[in-house]
Amino acid sequence: MFLRIPTKKSMQNYSDEIIHLKEKLDKADAVVIGAGAGLSTAAGFTYAGERFEKHFSDFKQKYGFTDMYSGGFYPFETLEEYWAYWSRYIYINRYMDAPKLVYDDLLKLVRDKDYFVITTNVDHCFQKAGFDKKHLFYTQGDYGLFQCSEPCCQETFDNEKTVRAMVEAQGFTVADGVLTPPTDGTPTMAVPSELLPGCPHCGRPMTMNLRCDDKFAEDEGWHAAAERYENFLRTRDRQKLLFLELGVGYNTPVIIKYPFLRMTAGNPKATYACINMGQASTLREIEERSILIDGDIAAVIEEMKKTASYK
Repeated sequence: MFLRIPTKKSMQNYSDEIIHLKEKLDKADAVVIGAGAGLSTAAGFTYAGERFEKHFSDFKQKYGFTDMYSGGFYPFETLEEYWAYWSRYIYINRYMDAPKLVYDDLLKLVRDKDYFVITTNVDHCFQKAGFDKKHLFYTQGDYGLFQCSEPCCQETFDNEKTVRAMVEAQGFTVADGVLTPPTDGTPTMAVPSELLPGCPHCGRPMTMNLRCDDKFAEDEGWHAAAERYENFLRTRDRQKLLFLELGVGYNTPVIIKYPFLRMTAGNPKATYACINMGQASTLREIEERSILIDGDIAAVIEEMKKTASYK
């Protein structure tokens, strides 16, 4: 199938491509945004370096973790230690604001357009920036939700109150939404047993609502968002569409990248735009209707702002 053979187009003049993208955005009847991890990275949500060192230095020293991801898959001996790690992970990546205003600036570019967002990100950045919840589909879950680890039901549960209690029990302080490590010593690397989350239906341990295996719970909200997304595409499939792909790699291309390429190929009025550091590619069949920008998403959006009516 042709979707298996993307071809990389040599990038045209960087500034010209950004101007071209802004023109297509302005003229589009509707915009479909597909966002991957690269967008949140551009917004400053990095999983190694300073953010990791500040909040996980004790786990790094004990286990040799080099980033948040590596610790996320570690088989901790107790649930108390497991949730000590994951409560920090959840809080800084879900309840703290992104360091850069990339999502806010993206909203300013599309807020007056007919838009829908599909994303594999689970950090809730779109909603925190003010995107309409009814125009969002988080396909892979949400750091802010628990689910039964079995699961015994297709139900999810808000976790902010529990997660905050867990990080505070370790000695962290929360002020104005910012998590700060204790200044008078190292954090406790365990949470009290009474804070361990259990399923209210079957009593089994809770886990995060993240699609990492076949136990992912698709609740009513997930299915409603999926239906709204499918309806958006179905009712606009002959319109002048802009498929705007931001920071999507090849870990799960069947969710955003391949469908965007296929839908662009099937609609002669559609344009496919891909902004991705080192991975901006398209198909030969739609090369003339593709805009490829191999660069930092934050910088591209900043350049687009200069040609927009807002600052």
